[in-house]
Amino acid sequence: MNAFQELGLDADLLQAITDMGFETPSEVQEKSIPILLQQETDLVSLAQTGTGKTAAFGFPLIQKINPGSKKTQALILSPTRELCLQITNELKLYSKYKKSLNVVAVYGGASITEQAKSISRGAQIIVATPGRMQDMIRRNLADISNIDYCVLDEADEMLNMGFYEDIKSILSHTPQEKKTWLFSATMPKEVAKIAKKFMSNPVEITVGSKNTGTANVSHEYYLVNHRNRYDALKRLADANPDIFSVIFCRTKRDTQKVAEKLIEDGYNAAALHGDLSQNQRDLVMKSFRTRQIQMLVATDVAARGIDVDDITHVINYQLPDEIETYTHRSGRTGRAGKQGVSMVIISKSEVRKIRTIEKIIQQKFEQKEIPDGKEICKIQLFHLAEDIRKTEINHDIDPYLPTINEALESFTKEELIKKFFSVEFTRFFNYYEKAPDLSSESSGGRPEVSEGNTRYFINVGSKDGFDWKSLKDFLKEELNLERDDVFKVDVKGSFSFFNTDEQHTDLILSTFSEFNHNGRFVNVEVTKDKGSDKGGRRRDRGGSKRNGKNFDKKGSDFGGRRRSDRTEKKGGRKANRSKNIENSLKRRRSKA
Repeated sequence: MNAFQELGLDADLLQAITDMGFETPSEVQEKSIPILLQQETDLVSLAQTGTGKTAAFGFPLIQKINPGSKKTQALILSPTRELCLQITNELKLYSKYKKSLNVVAVYGGASITEQAKSISRGAQIIVATPGRMQDMIRRNLADISNIDYCVLDEADEMLNMGFYEDIKSILSHTPQEKKTWLFSATMPKEVAKIAKKFMSNPVEITVGSKNTGTANVSHEYYLVNHRNRYDALKRLADANPDIFSVIFCRTKRDTQKVAEKLIEDGYNAAALHGDLSQNQRDLVMKSFRTRQIQMLVATDVAARGIDVDDITHVINYQLPDEIETYTHRSGRTGRAGKQGVSMVIISKSEVRKIRTIEKIIQQKFEQKEIPDGKEICKIQLFHLAEDIRKTEINHDIDPYLPTINEALESFTKEELIKKFFSVEFTRFFNYYEKAPDLSSESSGGRPEVSEGNTRYFINVGSKDGFDWKSLKDFLKEELNLERDDVFKVDVKGSFSFFNTDEQHTDLILSTFSEFNHNGRFVNVEVTKDKGSDKGGRRRDRGGSKRNGKNFDKKGSDFGGRRRSDRTEKKGGRKANRSKNIENSLKRRRSKA
């Protein structure tokens, strides 16, 4: 007997469930379905991504819908187009034996006119993204004033994406007496606020503990120098030859940059971010689902709605700004009962974030070392041997065997094996033969120093609470450099100077390209003078020439001094020189 029968589902649904091969309900389904079938109640269900939440609300919703009426009876809101389409497709599979039941997807990037036509023909269930649903309501293309049920799926994701006002507006067009079912992976205060404002005495179901990670995912972190982050990523990929992964970056720029570098280095990779057109996104996701792409580099927003059960690894190339976001990232792997791995590449200054995440997900991270060259070569060699062992013989080559045997008859079996493996293996061996040990670099001594060094201007100083020692420690920590890598630190009132070896220039400029410290924009520029601050006093701007948000309403900078006061005290500075510097900064920002 199918275990779903015990939940109270009717025969049509059970037949569809059997067709899809489902045998045992997941925990969230087992807890949610009986309540939703037997009670007319609001519900808050907290469960990780990939635990079967769509079926948990989809089965009871379909059973409660009246297919004989063409009026819209249920609205499901989801954060992204991909998730909207995924839910729609799944509901259609669940309801295949429910004649006349129509599910319509409403999302941006497609014809709103066609979507409106589908609704007008009768849509008992609408699955929508908040933005497009708002458009439909404004244009009177959809009527949700008489719905019986509203489902908020991935509620925390929608709120993270800034849809609170949209959700509030949409719900204002629904009847007070409807039942609201909220499904979320985590329970931040914003989700609790939604539940309190729009729900009445909801039943709460929690699978695991609030905000915890799934037990099917193991968590690892790798400590490397900032400049070695990309090399570490490549080694992790090479050490896992069958990797099928999502790699998370913080920004669209980093996402595109990492994907391009991986492609240049011969990996099957692609980027997924908000600057792609909908058609480009569709092509990337199609290639990823068919495994033409092994490494999908994505931003958090773009990755929402990815539903691929076989992802083996999630790699956090950079940790997210919001700790709760890590829960969503790691939830992309370890689905459908399979095991997954969440890897984090961090610098020393980020170790404290790992401890914070451990408390939230209630799971421990294992610190591991980046594999060295010999280890990777060994893994690749054995992987190749295993591939050969599993390969089915193609007998189409039989007619050519006599000629092949004749060409190779002078070699022994051992020599043939060595030659064959050398063809495939030499690339890895040559690349990793003299590769440095990235893990030991992260904790060991100072790297080799180049001959030259670079002098930098930074727009913080003693007015920001720094002296030479604390500024040196601050730079060392943020850049993950050794203490001796930062030298000739000269702290002034509202700005400072420091030197590093030339090899760190790219790291420093990229790190401080969009850097905020305690709410303040921190700017670093290369000066022409390597050893002193001569010619640099004109830079005493304290960041004031950046955008207006660096000042309070009274015009003071973050050091607390008014611009007018500072200008009077620095009266020796020429106005046109200050203007030239400002124009230079604007050009730099536009290029960035």
